[in-house]
Amino acid sequence: MPRIAYFGPQGTFTEQAALRFPGELVPVETIPLAVAAVRKGETEFACVPIENSVEGAVPATLDVLIRDEPVVAVAETVLDVRFSILVRPGTAEIKTIASHPHALAQVREWIAASLPGVTSIATSSTAAAAAAVERGEFDAAVTAPVAVNHYELDEYATDVLDVADARTRFLLLTRPGALPEPTGADRTSVVVTTPNRVGVLSELLTELALRGINLTGLESRPQKGKLGTYRFYIDVEGHIAEPRIGDALAALHRHSREIRFLGSFPKADHEPSEAHNAEFTAAAAWVDAVRKGERG
Repeated sequence: MPRIAYFGPQGTFTEQAALRFPGELVPVETIPLAVAAVRKGETEFACVPIENSVEGAVPATLDVLIRDEPVVAVAETVLDVRFSILVRPGTAEIKTIASHPHALAQVREWIAASLPGVTSIATSSTAAAAAAVERGEFDAAVTAPVAVNHYELDEYATDVLDVADARTRFLLLTRPGALPEPTGADRTSVVVTTPNRVGVLSELLTELALRGINLTGLESRPQKGKLGTYRFYIDVEGHIAEPRIGDALAALHRHSREIRFLGSFPKADHEPSEAHNAEFTAAAAWVDAVRKGERG
């Protein structure tokens, strides 16, 4: 059975996401350590969060994807975000509540309405907050529902969230190898490091638009140590095996100083991608025939 490192400790939303993939789960303390476990061959896979519909992209994941040896995504899953408020048995009053900053941000209104005057404290993860409450350091923790299975705590409240349709997307990462087969409902991800010149981002997006490719994600991150220079993380609908996607990635390569392929994999929603592959195949066949002197 494959081993899957995940951003732990036990009781996080990432554990809930990782449970959707077959394998033995291995909790680690940080996102970089989860990816490092794959790079070192300690586990076959890593499950990490990539974006949240309320708080946006996860910077720690974006940054670790470009560092060191390449890793690629082979699957994704999306969780509806619903929090539980956990307390020690017998807790009568809540003065402090702890969690990861992203979690606290997503229940800020609920805390203000339900626990006025409480002090919110940031921790490294939702599970770390639960462990701290269990040790008596804080009165309550905002956690993933699965946390109640790992800590001697009671549910003070469940199904807590300010935004009803909040969701988090997770990637299953592994070392480069054979890619998942195209399904017709795929996503391709790359990170592009561009020269610092006027209009370069417009050039990248034009290459996608000219080929009828749907852009599903665009994030910029600064290059470490170089003020004013950025890398662009690009998600598009489609699979690199498709002619138009392969052609677009080749074009992005021409516009970039560096490009790293982050994977082509089935989308979690299984919604078919709009494709124009027949036109690209026909056009390539025409060019080939002209080169051979068979067509005018």
